[in-house]
Order: sequence, then structure tokens, then C-alpha cells
Amino acid sequence: MKQLALDIGLSTGPTLTNFCAGPNLAALRHLELWVGAKANAGNRSPVPTYLWGPAGSGKSHLLKAAREALREQGARVGWLDTSALEAPEFSESWAAVVLDDVHLYTAAQQHAAFNWFVNAQTHQRPVLAAGEFAPVELKLRDDLRTRLGWGHVFSLQALSEPERRAVLRQAADARGVFLSDEVMDYMLTRFSRDLGSLMELLILLDGYALQTQRAITIPLIKSMMDNN
Repeated sequence: MKQLALDIGLSTGPTLTNFCAGPNLAALRHLELWVGAKANAGNRSPVPTYLWGPAGSGKSHLLKAAREALREQGARVGWLDTSALEAPEFSESWAAVVLDDVHLYTAAQQHAAFNWFVNAQTHQRPVLAAGEFAPVELKLRDDLRTRLGWGHVFSLQALSEPERRAVLRQAADARGVFLSDEVMDYMLTRFSRDLGSLMELLILLDGYALQTQRAITIPLIKSMMDNN
């Protein structure tokens, strides 16, 4: 069967709280402090933070979680990813600049990111960025690449399958949900293996099981997919 991407309504967005750190605890703790410091203007640091690692290691989750945490504090954030065909001008009202998937930036996006970076430094605003490769391996313009690498740099790792299974099992137990080995195998082979997506799938399955008053089985998963 073709692997399915989890593309049905997600109940919650990425947060630092629902990030399953595994081997990436150092990066999570850093961002918790990073976000907390934003609440006190006197603690703001212009030193950039760069996260890198393979797909599924949680880079975008952490960036979106940090952005939302700042927004909850009432701050505005400049955000740039590969979907932006034309980036806005840097705004002094931004509390921070966030750059996602920098390894995929076009020449125009690299120009915008460099401009934002320079302005962020001028106005003492922090920069949080993420890409798939270490700074020295990024195929970007030199002035942007070197700036991405001069601050805090964290290498992220994707959770292993046993770690994903353990996290799913723990989350299911916390919700009072039983996941058989057969169901776990099905979830890991038929859906996105990204842990964030799997956790959202668990939440959806729990809700659907309660709604239909059925246990979580493979037929129930198929039924939910057919009705979404």
C-alpha cells in the first residue's frame, strides 16, 4: 500500500511542550530558555541559533513552536520559508527572525534572508534558523552561510523506530488507549513516520474511537480514513 501522509485536520499545532526530544534534549532546553528570554527585553541576545538535521528530526516543529510561543507573549515574528515567493521587508516591530528550510532557499530567498539577518543584528533581534545540513555544508551565498554558523548550532537526530514506538506507547497509555503491536506496525508503515504526525494521528484515533465506541484496530483506522 502506498504510504499515506497525515493530511487530516490536526487538533493542535507544534509546541515546545509536545515536542518529543529524545536525543535532541539540548536543543529543546536551549529554545525553552530562548523563548523565555524574549519575555524580558533586557535578556534578549542577538546571537543566532541554527538547528540542522535530517527530515523528521523536528526542526520545523521547534521553529513553529518557538514562533507561537513568542506570539502568545504578544510579539511579532518575521518568518521565512520556501513557500514565500516574495519576502516582506524587515520590520523593526519584529521581536525575532525565523528562517526555515534554509538549504532549499532560492537566490531571491537567500537575498531576503541575508537582508533580514543584517537588520536583525543592527536592531539587536535574535535569529532562529533551520536547515538539513551543517552550516559549512550549506550551498548558500557565503555571507548568509557564515552568519548561520557563528552562533549556537545544534545537530538534531530523528528518533529511532524503537524510540518512536516507546513514545507512542507512553502517549497512548497516558490517554488510556491500548495500541496492539499490529496497530502500531500499521501506523508506522502506512502513515508519515514523523513523530509529530504520528502523535496527531493517535489523538485523532482516540477521538474517533470514543465517537464510534470502538477499540482502536486496523479496521477502525481504515474507517476513519474513509470518512475524512
